[in-house]
Amino acid sequence: MISRTILNETSYFGKGAIAKIADEVKGRGLKNVMLVTDKDLIKFNVATKVMKVLDDAGISYEVYDHIKANPTIENVQQGVASCKEMGADCIVAVGGGSAIDTAKAIAIIMTNPEYADVRSLEGAVATPNKCLPIIAVSTTSGTAAEVTINYVITDEEKHRKFVCVDPHDIPVVAIIDPDMTSSMPKGLTAATGMDALTHAIEGYITKGAWELTDTLHLKAIEIISRSLRKSVAGDPQGREDMALGQYVAGMGFSNVGLGIVHSMAHPLSALYDTPHGVACATILPTVLEYNAESTGEKYREIARAMGVPGVDSMTQEEYRKAAIDAVKQLSKDVGIPEKVSEVGVKEEDIQFLAESAMADACTGGNPKDTSVEDIAALYRSMM
Repeated sequence: MISRTILNETSYFGKGAIAKIADEVKGRGLKNVMLVTDKDLIKFNVATKVMKVLDDAGISYEVYDHIKANPTIENVQQGVASCKEMGADCIVAVGGGSAIDTAKAIAIIMTNPEYADVRSLEGAVATPNKCLPIIAVSTTSGTAAEVTINYVITDEEKHRKFVCVDPHDIPVVAIIDPDMTSSMPKGLTAATGMDALTHAIEGYITKGAWELTDTLHLKAIEIISRSLRKSVAGDPQGREDMALGQYVAGMGFSNVGLGIVHSMAHPLSALYDTPHGVACATILPTVLEYNAESTGEKYREIARAMGVPGVDSMTQEEYRKAAIDAVKQLSKDVGIPEKVSEVGVKEEDIQFLAESAMADACTGGNPKDTSVEDIAALYRSMM
């Protein structure tokens, strides 16, 4: 079996790392930057930190900020038109998954115009050309969009999200600067943090997992488990640790895939506009119970990484329960809803949700083979 690993060309970690943006733009001979972000990040003076770096370096840029929390086909199409009008030769994406995912889709279409129909990028598409260079600046600690080869776009017309997987879309540079996450509100910190934990756990148990990614995912679970509560409370060290933990998780899952937690979360965001991290965190414990029988001894190592004592003396049933209980407790401690009905799910929508989840690109990686009927039952069990 051949296992492929794709990572950024360069990554910068630490406070003040955004200063390196200017060096990277100039060092790569780039001239015209399209700054992709959202209006709130400008309003709350987060994206403006990057603007100052560009201004101080005398780098030409224009802003594209028409992005929804769950970015849409229209957001991408408008972005492509703006990128052409600007004459941009690179993109600096500032934000969480919404901004960076939008930037990836824009950048791919700019160099592969035959994929101008955004829907044509769904799934694992072998575009012929690398995307326009992207420098991704993360402002949340969860999605790891800055290091992945995946992005997710919402089709509002069909009430669905679709996943795009393309080695050509990975940002050339990732900037992980804890100062950029310092103003995240408590709820967003919790949601994105639980998304990161979901990435680490699903990546660890997915069918494609192997030794290298197992190492990354277990370390990510450890960092996130000890740091998320502190990060939600506003502790600076907790936020710095979470910025690293979510990136490490991204290094792993981007290269091996995920499972049905994400498959089931995507339609919730598409239909009800549920924040992605909240959807994942709400679903995660129930799917862990469903998948347990297909994971061998891996739940023991999840429990160990989450700080559960005495796992080596536990039976398989005990350490599986311990791992799930540790996830439930962390989720509860940071204020995540326990039932999907709390995030708007309606009984009459469950069949549509289950069919959408079954068709999702993440489903194939789930450790346990599933069905529409099983997924519908899982949704109902969380009502």
